[in-house]
Amino acid sequence: MFDQLPAHADDPILGLFEAYKADPRPHKVNLGIGIYCDEQGRVPVLASVRAARALLAEADAPSVYAPTEGAQPYRDAVRRLVFGELETAPIVVVQTVAGTGALKTGADLLKDLSPEATVWMPDPTWANHAAIFEGAGLRVDHYPYYDGRTGGFDLDGAIATLGKLPAGDIVLLHPCCHNPTGVDPSHDEWRALFDTIAQRGLLPFFDMAYQGFAQGVDEDAWAVRECVRRGIACLVASSFSKIFSLYGERVGALAVHAPGADAARLLGRLKLGIRRSYSCPPGQGAALVQAILSDRALESQWRAELEAMRLRMRAMRTALHRALHRALGPGSDYLVAQHGMFSYTGLAPARIDAMRERFGVYLVGSGRLCVAGLNASNIERVSAALAAVRA
Repeated sequence: MFDQLPAHADDPILGLFEAYKADPRPHKVNLGIGIYCDEQGRVPVLASVRAARALLAEADAPSVYAPTEGAQPYRDAVRRLVFGELETAPIVVVQTVAGTGALKTGADLLKDLSPEATVWMPDPTWANHAAIFEGAGLRVDHYPYYDGRTGGFDLDGAIATLGKLPAGDIVLLHPCCHNPTGVDPSHDEWRALFDTIAQRGLLPFFDMAYQGFAQGVDEDAWAVRECVRRGIACLVASSFSKIFSLYGERVGALAVHAPGADAARLLGRLKLGIRRSYSCPPGQGAALVQAILSDRALESQWRAELEAMRLRMRAMRTALHRALHRALGPGSDYLVAQHGMFSYTGLAPARIDAMRERFGVYLVGSGRLCVAGLNASNIERVSAALAAVRA
């Protein structure tokens, strides 16, 4: 049977990272993979994480299997972080293997409960979204999101499409720091989206991987909380890889807001899906996040560190915008209007190839640029490469 295996293309982002590592040029710049680096180009270990790790080491607890749904204190901490003052709403939270695992766990649940539903994803979206939902056996399609003429959110296009969908279809949403564009709806635009979603009986599925990278921890959860305030059922996939700098620990959670549902039955369905997938979640990363979010001093320290990361990325956007303005004149305002780790350059594939081949500057094929990979030592090289291929 293995002689008939179909060919499989490499993941475009991970494949690009392998090409970057193989490039011998000393001044190469990786702006492809979504990892936050500090001003020295290193992945930081947060002081709050170090302190939490020391507390766990002092406790010297044995490494035992976690509950299928994750430890209750971790799940409670996630509930507070994501939903704030709405934490008492009818919400079921389970720990997952990072945000990707949260998406897959949610996709499996939706395939089980509503197998004929279509998942409508923003155009564009993260490259792995379609694979996750299609892998669960769900149909996928797209609604307009990015307006190439304005460099902003295409509210009219989104509502025109969503306003025609049948009840029960699923709408994938990025509550902040849209990947790959960095374009986020305003509060008024979110309200218009939720009006349409409620009128059509659609089910929002939020993918929140960057809470705190746009405007702040609570500000970035506004869309999720507004959805819950309106009583709209929804799913929320959370990832803590970026915002705790815990990429290898694979810490995440899936929350389901289901007004009127039997919470015990819903938790049981989620546990069944996890049990037949990976049985139970990993413990170390979740214990670190739990320790930080359950200690007032540690959480305050973490929030300050997260804010420093957010402000550094904002400063890099401003610096790149100024450099491009000097080189090319007006035309790069999109850099300072977008949020989070990523910026959407709009470059054609041939120009992206030219940046890589001529300058050693690596962007993914969509034209997405990881702002978190910029620093004082490489920003002039990146701006020169962008100016050269745009000229």
